[in-house]
Amino acid sequence: MGASIRIGIAGYGNLGRGVQAAIAKNPDMELVGVYTRRDPAALSLPGGATAFHMDELAKHTEDIDVLVLCGGSKSDLPEQGPALAAMFNTVDSFDTHAKIPEHFAAVDAPATAAGKTALISAGWDPGMFSINRVYGEALLPDGETYTFWGRGLSQGHSDAIRRVPGVAGGVQYTIPSTEAIAKVRAGERPTLSTREKHVRECFVVLEDDADAASVREAIVTMEHYFDQYDTTVNFIDAATLASEHSSMPHGGFVFRSGNTTDEHSQVIEYSLTLQSNPEFTSSVLVAYARAVHKMNQAGQIGAKTVFDVAPGLLSPKSPEQLRAELL
Repeated sequence: MGASIRIGIAGYGNLGRGVQAAIAKNPDMELVGVYTRRDPAALSLPGGATAFHMDELAKHTEDIDVLVLCGGSKSDLPEQGPALAAMFNTVDSFDTHAKIPEHFAAVDAPATAAGKTALISAGWDPGMFSINRVYGEALLPDGETYTFWGRGLSQGHSDAIRRVPGVAGGVQYTIPSTEAIAKVRAGERPTLSTREKHVRECFVVLEDDADAASVREAIVTMEHYFDQYDTTVNFIDAATLASEHSSMPHGGFVFRSGNTTDEHSQVIEYSLTLQSNPEFTSSVLVAYARAVHKMNQAGQIGAKTVFDVAPGLLSPKSPEQLRAELL
């Protein structure tokens, strides 16, 4: 094996910690440093990793092969993505689907000008689910694609219920409809409304003297979040919230249901069951960091997505090994 791929981590929240854990499981990689907007001295990093302030990144362009961007999609990545792609090969998990074309263009120009490779929107959706949607459409052109999310803790919806007056704490789970999945799995190609695809389940801790009925009504009628779904609100105590609802599970399904002839229907199914959403997303980012390093060495510069990456580039194994062991 050649020299290790030198990885930098920009941002040290749930994703950043997950990337550090993933690097430890990939012998062909080494962590150069963690870059944070917080006081680096205040960070307690496992494994003897070194923390730097984000402002020091520009000094370390020669030390890092790929920089993994672990900021949020709302405000961090739209700013950091283009700025850092001018200095480093990068990977990010930008997941605001409607703004992906805009983010791609913003990152592509500086990366191309600097001779860097910048892969955007890696993770599981966008990411692995995106790839399976493309495979499904290409293999079964006469068909329908279905994506279901969950059972999983939704961070955005959980934040929304915590903002309801009278709520002291809470989480929300997105749960795919078993009836809808059964119809798709059977090859029926149903037309499904938003309400028919997913249900939402909330676990809420009330503030003292809060009215449970009012809180429930405020949640289930919340526009854009719950009003289009069958929503169940369960009231629990703070101890139960802490003990039973502190992890971040997620997952889901991608189906392509189609016909190769009038007589024969075919169903493709891909699913994920994740105990930790951020740790799995981080593992995807690290695999794509390996691919970005290889692509840059091959002269493939500019912005890229998972659609542009050959599967073999994700693996530490040689093409010869892959053909012998996995083909």
